[in-house]
Amino acid sequence: MMTAKVESSSVSVGAQIRQDIIHGVHPPGGKLREAALAKQYEVSRIPIREALRALEAEGLVESRAYSGSMVAPSPTEDAEDLFEIRIVLESATAKRAAKRAAQQSSGEAPDDRWRAIRKEINEILDAGDIVIDQEHYEDLAVLNMRFHFAIAELSGSLSFVSLLRQISGKIEWLYSLNVTRRGPQAWPEHRDIIAAIDAGQQSKAAEVMARHVRRSRDSYFAMMAAQPEQSS
Repeated sequence: MMTAKVESSSVSVGAQIRQDIIHGVHPPGGKLREAALAKQYEVSRIPIREALRALEAEGLVESRAYSGSMVAPSPTEDAEDLFEIRIVLESATAKRAAKRAAQQSSGEAPDDRWRAIRKEINEILDAGDIVIDQEHYEDLAVLNMRFHFAIAELSGSLSFVSLLRQISGKIEWLYSLNVTRRGPQAWPEHRDIIAAIDAGQQSKAAEVMARHVRRSRDSYFAMMAAQPEQSS
């Protein structure tokens, strides 16, 4: 029972630290001391330790011998590589998800878990529509990552899910930097992706997903290129 409580606490505090890293409360390269974090988030050091391990797996935290944990460098430094990885990984994920959708439609391999994930995707998309209508764009970063994770889960590939998890923190971080500009444009594209998947159109699902990520990449670099002009 105690273990379950610790796990629940570490997940909860991990989500808070995650958001604080993404929003700059804990800056890149900043020290993450367990005692200070435990005091700040009002928990014991055990869930903090577990949370930092989970965030390290997502690429948001780095641990070094004799130095302890610190916030990872800003993902802007390897943004180009991250987008290229996403194009390859997520187009393959969408293609696999479309193949599984066709199997579900044919009754070839009925799967209650698949249906539950597909229902969750509808809920995520509806939640995003509300966020956009209310112009609470900061909430889109979490919803965006939930959508892409759900597509990976629809694929049924543990490898795809694991690979996406390893870069998920940096993906969300990059997305949050450009969310007001790209978010309202990107969100409707998710419905195009899921429509191709539902139709079992493997090549189209891969193509639509790749185009979606490329548009996010192009928008991000356009935003970065415009920054010096805005500050001058």
